[in-house]
Amino acid sequence: MKKLLVALLVLTAITSTFVGCKKEVVAGPVTISLWTKEGEAEGALQWVTAMAEDFSAANENITVEVLNKETEALREDFQTAALAGTSPDLLWTVSDHAGPFTTAGLIQPVDGFADMSKFVESVEMNGSTWAVPISSGNHLMLMVNKKFVSSFPKDTDEFVEVATSLTKDDMYGLVYNLGEAFWMAPWLGGFEGKVFAADGVTPTLDTPAMVNTLTFLSDLKFKHGVVPTEADYAVADTLFKEGKAAMLINGDWSIGGYKEALGDDLMIGRLPKVSSTGKWPAPYTAGAYFMIPADLATEKEAAVKAFIAYVMSEEQQGVQLDKMSRLPGLKAALSNPAITSDPLLKGSVSQMEVGTPMPTVLEMRAVWDAINPELSAVMAGSETPVEAAKKMQEAAVNGIANQK
Repeated sequence: MKKLLVALLVLTAITSTFVGCKKEVVAGPVTISLWTKEGEAEGALQWVTAMAEDFSAANENITVEVLNKETEALREDFQTAALAGTSPDLLWTVSDHAGPFTTAGLIQPVDGFADMSKFVESVEMNGSTWAVPISSGNHLMLMVNKKFVSSFPKDTDEFVEVATSLTKDDMYGLVYNLGEAFWMAPWLGGFEGKVFAADGVTPTLDTPAMVNTLTFLSDLKFKHGVVPTEADYAVADTLFKEGKAAMLINGDWSIGGYKEALGDDLMIGRLPKVSSTGKWPAPYTAGAYFMIPADLATEKEAAVKAFIAYVMSEEQQGVQLDKMSRLPGLKAALSNPAITSDPLLKGSVSQMEVGTPMPTVLEMRAVWDAINPELSAVMAGSETPVEAAKKMQEAAVNGIANQK
């Protein structure tokens, strides 16, 4: 009975989500290779694998094999595989991969493949849509442990004050991934900066806004001493889960793990306004997306469509919300009462409201590569913010030139 019900749900999802397509029949056994970046969030890979197994069990002619890859490894390995003619059949990845993939002609548009009006804003470039949004958000936010912090700091002055008061012995007021540009980006927005000029491709990194951002982050470590001497993603994650950090900056993909670790002591809200500008920090927003390789074999198209339709069905989008606390990519699922009644998800939505869409242009890769080493140098105390901003700009300009 369960198998029959799942099969019916798959068929319903295909006919309602995918339009302009004749009814697809999968002839003979077909194996779909799915590459996903979901191993980075606690419990996410198990969720994706279980979903693939349930789908395969309900569709005896289709087997979905899941291979997990770290986000950057997925990008690099897919580019290599595609050039060698050994692409996977489907990608479950992040929006900023669309830039390099489309430039190299490695993925195909999804226009005509799906009724994109049913989904939240997706990846659009050159007049085409290049991905089906599985989830929306993928943004950073402030998470606090109610054992130590009863309310969210209203601005950065109060933020520093609270963090300072809670930092003692082996306890930190704040933890986050210190050397990663993605964690710097919200503060750049709060200091009224952007990584690109109005044309969306010219880097603007050597600016007062960038210098102020780097100074703020440097001061958190060297002036106020509220963050660890060294902290990557894993260190920050562990300290917060163990109750050795009062506040954490992390993304919506991690909510499920912190709910399990902290229970009712977890609160989620916006990063505090920047006191000097009165602006909210603006984390990049995106989500997780299906992207379809350009060289997908014709005999596998029906199976790939069926699996995407299954994942994007309202039922499975609800499972994603329940298991992973992620906002859906399907518009209809956003009306789920679980979102409006859950204070954690309300906090996530509140932060997303002041976020900014992640640039998906190819030039963004050069910007990330330019920022990361200089940010790390500032946080190591080996470069000043002024020096770092100048080097970032030079590296970004050179990196973009080398892409052409």
